[in-house]
Amino acid sequence: MKRVALAASVILASSSAYAADAIATYVPEPAPVVADTFSWTGGYVGVNAGYAWGKFKHNVQTKRPEGKSPLPGTPESEIDYEILDEATYRSSPSGFIGGVQVGYNWQFDRFVVGVETDFQGGSLKGSVSGGVAPYTFNAETKVDWFGTARVRLGYTPVERLMVYATGGLAYGHVKSYMNYAGYESTVSKTKTGYTVGGGAEYAFDNNWSLKTEYLYTDLGKIDTLNAQRGYTKYSAETKVNFHTVRVGLNYKF
Repeated sequence: MKRVALAASVILASSSAYAADAIATYVPEPAPVVADTFSWTGGYVGVNAGYAWGKFKHNVQTKRPEGKSPLPGTPESEIDYEILDEATYRSSPSGFIGGVQVGYNWQFDRFVVGVETDFQGGSLKGSVSGGVAPYTFNAETKVDWFGTARVRLGYTPVERLMVYATGGLAYGHVKSYMNYAGYESTVSKTKTGYTVGGGAEYAFDNNWSLKTEYLYTDLGKIDTLNAQRGYTKYSAETKVNFHTVRVGLNYKF
C-alpha cells in the first residue's frame, strides 16, 4: 500500500507541474498597432473672416488742342492735344471681410497641389479730395464683393502642417464716384484681375483644419470720368488693388 500511495503522489505532482508549465508559458500575441497617418488629399469646404486695406489711385487729366482752337467741324483724329493739368490722388480704403471657400487637394509625399475658389463680402471703401480751382477733385471708391479662383502649391514640413503659395484669377464689383472740374460721374462695374499670396494650414484632427492667409489682389483700372467742354477734355481713371489677411476654418470630407 505504501508503494501504491507513493506512485500516486508522484503521478499527481507531475500532472500539476505540467499544468503549471502550460499556463505559465502561454502568452497571447499583442494586437497590431495601426499608425494614425493623415493625408491632405480630398475635398473641403470652409468659412473665413479677415481685414482688407490698400491704396486706390485716382488719375485725372485735362487736355486741350495745341495752339489755336481748331475750326468747327475738324475731325477728332486731326486734332493734336496737349496736357493742361494732370494729377494722381490716392485714397486709403479699408474694411472687414468675410466669406466661404471650397477646394480640393492632392498630396504627393510631402508636397500638396490643390485648387480653391472663394467668395468674399464686406465693405472695402476709401475717399480722397484735393486739387486747385477750377480743377478740384473728389472721389469715393468701394469694392462691394470679390472672389478668387486659385491654385495652391504646398509643402508639409510635418504631417499635419502645410505651408503654401497661391495665385490665380480675381474678380470683384467696383463702384466709383468722381467729381472733377465741376463734372460728376458714378461708375459701377464687375472687374477681373489677378491675386497672389501664401499661407499656412494646420489639421488638428482628420477632418478639421485652421488656416491663415495673405493675398494681394489687383482688379485693374476703371474709367471713372470722360467729359468735354468745347475742345477741352476731362478724364479720370481709378486703379483698384488691395491686400487681405484672413483666418479660415475648413472641414475635409
